[in-house]
Amino acid sequence: MTRTLITGGLVVTAAEEIHADVLVEGGRIAALAAPGTQQWTAEHVIDATHKYVIPGGVDAHTHMEMPFGGTFAADSFESGTRAAAWGGTTTIIDFAIQSPGQSLRAGLDAWHAKADGKCAIDYGFHMIMADVNESSLKEMDQLVGEGVTSFKLFTAYPGVFFSDDGQILRAMQRASGNGGTVMMHAENDLAIDVLVQQALERGETDPRYHGEVRKALLEAEATHRVIKLAQVAGAPLYVVHVSAREALAEITRARNEGLPVFGETCPQYLFLSTDNLAEPDFEGAKYVCSTPLRPKDHQEALWRGLRTNDLQVVSTDHCPFCFSGQKELGRGDFSKIPNGLPGVENRMDLLHQAVVDGHITRRRWIEIACAAPARMFGLYGKKGTIAPGADADVVIYDPTAQQTLSAATHHMAVDYSAYEGRNITGRVETVLSRGEVVLDRGEFTGRAGHGAYLARGISQYLR
Repeated sequence: MTRTLITGGLVVTAAEEIHADVLVEGGRIAALAAPGTQQWTAEHVIDATHKYVIPGGVDAHTHMEMPFGGTFAADSFESGTRAAAWGGTTTIIDFAIQSPGQSLRAGLDAWHAKADGKCAIDYGFHMIMADVNESSLKEMDQLVGEGVTSFKLFTAYPGVFFSDDGQILRAMQRASGNGGTVMMHAENDLAIDVLVQQALERGETDPRYHGEVRKALLEAEATHRVIKLAQVAGAPLYVVHVSAREALAEITRARNEGLPVFGETCPQYLFLSTDNLAEPDFEGAKYVCSTPLRPKDHQEALWRGLRTNDLQVVSTDHCPFCFSGQKELGRGDFSKIPNGLPGVENRMDLLHQAVVDGHITRRRWIEIACAAPARMFGLYGKKGTIAPGADADVVIYDPTAQQTLSAATHHMAVDYSAYEGRNITGRVETVLSRGEVVLDRGEFTGRAGHGAYLARGISQYLR
């Protein structure tokens, strides 16, 4: 049984920061000890002096190979998970999609066929419900028992994923009984569609109008509505990709009332803004996503929400479409631009930059990027921490290294970077996934198929 010893580093978890040696054996953390106090022997020794030793990141919101608007997200499970590893993420939870008229099981099986044997890191699935009916509600119970414990519904995308209030309530009622968690994309898209049509009739076709019609108040209204539906159902609620301070205020109010309501935001809402959507020569199309980017003055509210724990998780909503041939489908009509941004490789570095900039602490960085998503989706103890018995998903992180984010150097299968030219302090140096070195001092040593499928428990916030 191969042993790896990581010496000399500062171990940073959500709970503590300690100088410790870390012993890895059989793919798991075997022990931690004060430096030099144990005479451990190991086949592989990693010197982490002057570096952080942190848990591998858990990205709880990705869309590899997702179909959208007649095209597909540019990253396969193989390329996307390889890029994730480059960025210090060792677990993703992607979204299997139920096609209208089909079963949840058929959707889950289709996503297993895409991912199994191809992932470079460990992976699990949420389930997108396109149909809420008696059959799919029964399937929810079965899937929870098999480790698919979260279900995403939409108040957006009429004709594709949209569920009405009655359907949402029924799914929430089912989740309240089976231990599952309902995840909501909360925007009032029936109203947004009216604004889209009116904008196009006025000749307002550029990418910046995507942000203008998807109004913050309509995100807040839908967030308020799904919170109240969850309250009626007696169910927990996880609101994905919160972008607007008004929507965050609804979540904060619910949490102050003691409701089991949780929120996620994404790096694009913390670091990008409507200024990017307004970039000339159709460049703004690169930044079209839903919920949309907001004016810069929303960012401080989101950072504050992360500090106060009204937002618990930062995920990427990684859904990359190339500018050439994909984003360009919306030239002349912003509503036809595929919605999504690349970012699975950048999240850990951007959040470390937030530590450098004083927005969050080191431990909060690990909390929102590793521990909280693992707890939220039934993986903590196995993922999200460095402790005896946990999977040896470990990142050696150089907090002083300088890098410039660029499409020229990233490993995502997309032809642009949403953070092109941004200077970052901090860089992933070495990554272990279940004890196997998949990134060795800047050289990828992993392989497709190393990643294991994760059957998840219920949310550990609800136990």
